Amino acid sequence: MIFAFLASIGFFTLAGYLISPFIEFHGGPAWLRGPEFFLPVGLAGFLIMIAAVFWGVRSLRRMSIPLDDLLNASNRVADGDYSARVEEKGPPEMRSLTEAFNSMTGKLEVNDKQRRNMLADISHELRSPITIMQGNLEGMVDGVYPADADRLKLLYDETQILSRLVDDLRTLVLAEAGSLQLKREPTDLVLLIREVVSGFESQAEEKGIRFALELGDVESVEIDPTRITEVLRNLLTNALRYTPSRGEVKVGVIESTFGEGRGVKVFVQDSGAGIESADLSRVFDRFYKSSDSGGMGLGLSIAKYLVEAHGGKICAESWVGQGTKISFLLPR
Repeated sequence: MIFAFLASIGFFTLAGYLISPFIEFHGGPAWLRGPEFFLPVGLAGFLIMIAAVFWGVRSLRRMSIPLDDLLNASNRVADGDYSARVEEKGPPEMRSLTEAFNSMTGKLEVNDKQRRNMLADISHELRSPITIMQGNLEGMVDGVYPADADRLKLLYDETQILSRLVDDLRTLVLAEAGSLQLKREPTDLVLLIREVVSGFESQAEEKGIRFALELGDVESVEIDPTRITEVLRNLLTNALRYTPSRGEVKVGVIESTFGEGRGVKVFVQDSGAGIESADLSRVFDRFYKSSDSGGMGLGLSIAKYLVEAHGGKICAESWVGQGTKISFLLPR
């Protein structure tokens, strides 16, 4: 804009100087009609045009250098180098463009790192049961191990671990892709919680753990009962794992607010050792687990995705030495 303005002034001023000898002026002071006026005017016009050209070249250079850097960085990204960044310089428009490019490559780098970590974690989780199965089967074929009921049950248990891992990964992939289909229907959450807890009573009795139910008067909710059952099972599995003998696991549901509307709140609270504050924010990450965990680190991550697929929220609270409470809110 400034370049065009200066160039126009310079052009018309210089043009006026060049054609002035061929134009006859009448009236006015003599100096206005002679070279005393048109010579400095023409010189000024020439200088203005030089300044305009200099300004334009400078502006184009300021634009071209960041564009070259952006092109080179784009080629690096195309070759798989997601660490490429561009220095934010030049006009405001170029700064906005390079800022958007750097933000995009940053997200691509994070996603690529998560993908690589996930593949490494999956291969690690699959290796253990497969190694156990191969070792036992080779021993049975070579006659080292007897093909009795105990040995076959061990192999069956390992196939169950593999099956559960595959199901969890499938649920995780569908949830992350936004392709998880929910079959919503009016559901009595109080009855659903009682049924899920009853399935863990024998396991709790073996460990000397008791359940304490705090079930309020809650109306039915439009949810996918199968998926919420999966959420509750994951939470109860974790709670029983970390609750010591003679401990207690509280399970409850109450009416609650959800934003500006109504909702229900479900919670599972154990009386275990609790979680350090530094680790609390990571409990819903994929494959994150403590050193004494016997799981695969997918349960809470899947629970988070399933709750969010219902439009809800899930959170964790913990008190070191007292226990951990996982709560999730479902909107009506």
